[in-house]
Amino acid sequence: MTAAVTVHDETPAGRRLRTFNLDLGLDLPTARITVEALIRKRVQEEVAQHNRAPVELFQGLVQPPGAERTTHGYRLPDRRSIDSEAQVLRALDAFCRNGFIVIVNDRQMERLDEAFELRAGTEISFVKLVPLVGG
Repeated sequence: MTAAVTVHDETPAGRRLRTFNLDLGLDLPTARITVEALIRKRVQEEVAQHNRAPVELFQGLVQPPGAERTTHGYRLPDRRSIDSEAQVLRALDAFCRNGFIVIVNDRQMERLDEAFELRAGTEISFVKLVPLVGG
């Protein structure tokens, strides 16, 4: 059985903005993954999905260059492809700068090299943190 996990995008107040399944391509029940590999896989998948059929609104983890933040994602000025590796690097940097946190089964992950076990029913939340005005 492969590791497909449930992913939630949430606000700091715990409101779920989006829920989807992410196939990590790993075998259960002994699969382990690092936070970095999880973020990389998530971003690669969402960029690949966007690039197959580019739309104006990109609903991804981090803002692509040249996009405008909206309440439902990031508006691209033109329906263009997004560079997957550049987007991965932006996401890894955002995690390191506390732009978002990752919670696995109610436990906050703190480092990119932190590994955790995937089990059937694993739930992962990405909580986007909003920078304070003037800070």
